[in-house]
Amino acid sequence: MESKDVVQALAALAHPLRLEVFRALVVAGGNGLTPGVIQERLDVPPATLSFHLKELATAGLVTQERASRNLIYRAEYENMNALLTYLTDNCCQGVPCTTDTVSDTCKC
Repeated sequence: MESKDVVQALAALAHPLRLEVFRALVVAGGNGLTPGVIQERLDVPPATLSFHLKELATAGLVTQERASRNLIYRAEYENMNALLTYLTDNCCQGVPCTTDTVSDTCKC
């Protein structure tokens, strides 16, 4: 993952509603959620939700798939994991943290 992609993803997650939407999609797993379900769970207007889903999709954090007349949104786990890997890549001075080197917290 390149720096520009990381910045875009972090910027997308920096909004409280987008973070809630993304977390709801992560919890939903592979089944994903329709905008209607997300809207009900988070009590957000349709136009607002649409805008925020578009921002998350542009950042590569969610995917959209048409299933009949519905749209299904899913968390893009590969990009989420790439973001986490990028953020922790130099943890412990570049040496991978293992259970031997980490107790309750990383003391690098």
